[in-house]
Amino acid sequence: MANDSLASAKAAKNDEFYTQWADIEREMNAYLEYDPDVFRGKTILLPCDDPEWSNFTKFFALHFMDYGLKKLISTSYAPDANRQGAYYAPTLFETEAPQFDATKDMANGKLFVLEAKDVNDDGRINIDDLQWQYLKGDGDFRSAEVTTLRDESDIIITNPPFSLFREFLNWIIAGGERFSIIGNMGATTYKEVFPLIRTNQLWYGPTISSGDREFGVPDSYPLEAAGCRVDEDGRKYIRVKGVRWFTNIDHGRRHEPLQLMTMADNIKFSKHKEVRGIGYQRYDNYDAIEVPFTDAIPADHTGLMGVPISFLDKHSPDQFEILGITKTWDDSAGLKTKTYPTQTQVSVDGRRSEVTKLNDGTAIIVDQPPTSTYYIVNGLMLVQTYPRIIISRKVAS
Repeated sequence: MANDSLASAKAAKNDEFYTQWADIEREMNAYLEYDPDVFRGKTILLPCDDPEWSNFTKFFALHFMDYGLKKLISTSYAPDANRQGAYYAPTLFETEAPQFDATKDMANGKLFVLEAKDVNDDGRINIDDLQWQYLKGDGDFRSAEVTTLRDESDIIITNPPFSLFREFLNWIIAGGERFSIIGNMGATTYKEVFPLIRTNQLWYGPTISSGDREFGVPDSYPLEAAGCRVDEDGRKYIRVKGVRWFTNIDHGRRHEPLQLMTMADNIKFSKHKEVRGIGYQRYDNYDAIEVPFTDAIPADHTGLMGVPISFLDKHSPDQFEILGITKTWDDSAGLKTKTYPTQTQVSVDGRRSEVTKLNDGTAIIVDQPPTSTYYIVNGLMLVQTYPRIIISRKVAS
């Protein structure tokens, strides 16, 4: 149900989800554990981030001194532009500032800056020293003025609107900064995203690897999913499945190898009935074996393997090389060995239709009609797996 609401939010561009403090803290701590100076002397940009709604600015303002930041910049999207205008009301932080302008407040985004200056002379640097001004435009990250801020920054951290994830990631990559952003796990299979993973320019963060996460949502957000709630202060929350941190900041988890059994031991002892006593099936259209679970990867297999997308939660580039993904658009490595002509799809209810779906994934030949959907082509019956990442084991030199 939560994912249904996410899909609806994407369609309506109503996806202003606000990350919980604990989720930010856990992820940043993981980077700091690997490199205590990861933020020291750096300028951090938090785009799409209004301190009145989001925790990112509050979090980094609190830790400005102990992280050793050089500068903290955040930008907010204009209320009229991000559909908050219907219920938006400026806070005292804004209305009591001399630069407040009621004619600009709805149409212009805001720029918030925190530097190593004790503005209020209280002996510390924190959110009370945050200075703000209006942007010339509405605060869209694609605008020239926000792009200029990107180019000034060293690290970009935020939870961008899920509906704009592709564009936002492309915008970051074009700037060459380090980053840590939240997105839906489904983005992994995007043609704009996966090549970055394959070439080791992007990977998952270490602290969200399964389950779902709770996000704050605007007052106007419809609470229709089972995972929604309203707290005692009237703030709305929704649980979203399959979210991940996407980053190019190194962390220790990336260098922890998976502890795996041999192929023989998996066949004998695996907890998965799909492997135990059966073994590993081979694809008909890739020269690789099907590995339906990450913990069932055989430690001694030297050939290619198709593994679930969730493998990326455990991937160490020191242990395995990512070669490709089983999507039609990705055959840069020439991994696909066969392209099928039009197939007959046989649905669970027996209905038949002519399709080309089998080319968008891995296919396995079966001897008997399965209880799930299957395909008939050239007299063969085949089933298609979920999307798979093709990997190979790195051999120690």
